[in-house]
Amino acid sequence: MIRIAVCDDHQIVRAGFRQIFSEVSDFQVVAEATTGREALEIARKEACDVMLLDISMPDQSGIDTLRTIKQGQPNLPILILSGYPAQQYAVNLLKMGANGYLNKECDADELIKAIRTVSTGRRYVSADVGEILAQGFDHDAETALHTELSDREFQVFLRLAKGESVSDIAITLSLSVKTISTYRTRVMEKMNLQSNCDLTYYAMKNNLLE
Repeated sequence: MIRIAVCDDHQIVRAGFRQIFSEVSDFQVVAEATTGREALEIARKEACDVMLLDISMPDQSGIDTLRTIKQGQPNLPILILSGYPAQQYAVNLLKMGANGYLNKECDADELIKAIRTVSTGRRYVSADVGEILAQGFDHDAETALHTELSDREFQVFLRLAKGESVSDIAITLSLSVKTISTYRTRVMEKMNLQSNCDLTYYAMKNNLLE
């Protein structure tokens, strides 16, 4: 039996997943979360074998939740299910330790296949994500600048783009102001940007703000 935790703040989405999994004999939804903190609690209790995690969660984004879970429970398979296209987030979330990334518009058969794959500790790479990853080996292909960031740099980038100050980010991530400032500098250099306004504009242009 594969025990599944569904972490999404929309009741209708969770109900849809429950309906799909009710028709799979060896799948069982054992926990649900509507916030990032609830998802963290499920992970800490080791209540599931696979976690489905949405990016857009109240109180703490799915991105922050993913990183925190992977720090404490690195072996818990996490499958990201998002309404955002793969090219916006997939590469960065895989760097953070996600075991797979699917758009919520995927069909049920692919979702079931992905869960079976990640439950064994492997990663599930859909066709669209595979194409994005392959572009990384094509020197002539244009790569989105944010996909070149490390997982922590990406985390800081998103918070800066939302207008959070360096000091606020330091408090939230339990890091020093100096460390966050260093990450900010690296982000600016890697993305060839000059200001926080540039970061916000880039994030908006690439639909990275929730």
